[in-house]
Amino acid sequence: MEIAEIMDKAKEAVEKLQSDAGLMDNFKSDPIKTIEGLIGIDLPDEQLKNIADMVKAKLDPNGSVVENLENQAEGIIDKVKGLFGG
Repeated sequence: MEIAEIMDKAKEAVEKLQSDAGLMDNFKSDPIKTIEGLIGIDLPDEQLKNIADMVKAKLDPNGSVVENLENQAEGIIDKVKGLFGG
């Protein structure tokens, strides 16, 4: 699958998710499986994850940044706790 096709499928998925609350709930609980069902193409999970990440970014442009910052913060907190035996 070419990049242009992937981008088109991601755009279609965003439109479908925005118009269907039930589908959005499915996407939140299992993004890879939901994307696979939406695009109707059997791809390796890693490629589906990449598409799901693109869709997440389109749905919430700041979401990926916030998620990354939260993960980094948790890692820092764990390291600090480790320094103090906690």
